[in-house]
Amino acid sequence: MNSKMNSTKRRQVVKAAVALAAMSVLPLSSLSAFAQGNAKPKVALVMKSLANEFFLTMENGAKDYQSHNTGMFDLIANGIKDETDTAAQIRIVEQMIVSKVDALIIAPADSKALVPVVKKAADAGIIVVNIDNRLDQDVLKSKDLNVPFVGPDNKKGARKVGDYLAKRLQKGDEVAIVEGVTTTTNSQMRSAGFKEAMDAAGMKIVALQSGEWEIDKGNAVASQILNANPNVKALLCDNDNMAIGAVSAVRAAGKIQVVGFDNISAIKPILNDGRVLATADQYAAKQAVFGIDVALKALKEHKKQADLSTVVETPVDLVTKAGVVK
Repeated sequence: MNSKMNSTKRRQVVKAAVALAAMSVLPLSSLSAFAQGNAKPKVALVMKSLANEFFLTMENGAKDYQSHNTGMFDLIANGIKDETDTAAQIRIVEQMIVSKVDALIIAPADSKALVPVVKKAADAGIIVVNIDNRLDQDVLKSKDLNVPFVGPDNKKGARKVGDYLAKRLQKGDEVAIVEGVTTTTNSQMRSAGFKEAMDAAGMKIVALQSGEWEIDKGNAVASQILNANPNVKALLCDNDNMAIGAVSAVRAAGKIQVVGFDNISAIKPILNDGRVLATADQYAAKQAVFGIDVALKALKEHKKQADLSTVVETPVDLVTKAGVVK
């Protein structure tokens, strides 16, 4: 993708694609028809719940990229209905293997449970790139499998949000964390970043419960936390869906600060009116485009999976009512 024609095309797509030219990525090989020069590559994007606006944004970013680069690759985009339906996501990957796609870009619903089917895909000669939620490194190592991660530093992003919140609290205040699915690395890292910020500022974390990434569950968990801990001053939510749910619980509990993560459009009205203090933008569309480009470069240069770079870090920024804070 170094030709003048492709450089021109690249400028036409989402802003996410612009930064790719400066990235150094080691590519890998495929045993597919494309690797032998017989066809345009088929790229499968497999996401988590499409009921979550974040993944709809990711899907739209990927489709927009493909629409501006129709001569470069074909795209198949899939997602699951429920954030916790790991079995459904495994079945989708298995379908992509049967369909003989050339590359698989996956945002795994579970950091450990998806590793075996990912290995099955890689063993079938499909290039696998991991985005959004990082696959468990110990499990990958046990399978002797290298899968590059293209995504943000979730802990760093959550620390930015937590530090911003801490400035609006008093030392010793009670706070609680509403985490995502506990078996996902990104939730673990976000919760760690929030905890790090709160510990550094001298806050007291009195509860840590899972809202499983969803609005209704986030609302239920926030209500439970507030009922059990009436002195809580802030709820730190691992994604915006749960923050939206928490806001509804807070409505009856007085002035409590709420923060989230993802910067989905649905959070903006309650960010603007102060019901949510801050969130983090991890640029869903960028992640999809970055992951696709890593795979396409890999296919073009016929490299082995083991030779691919381990991490390609993408941006994550603090977002407040005033906008993105650099």
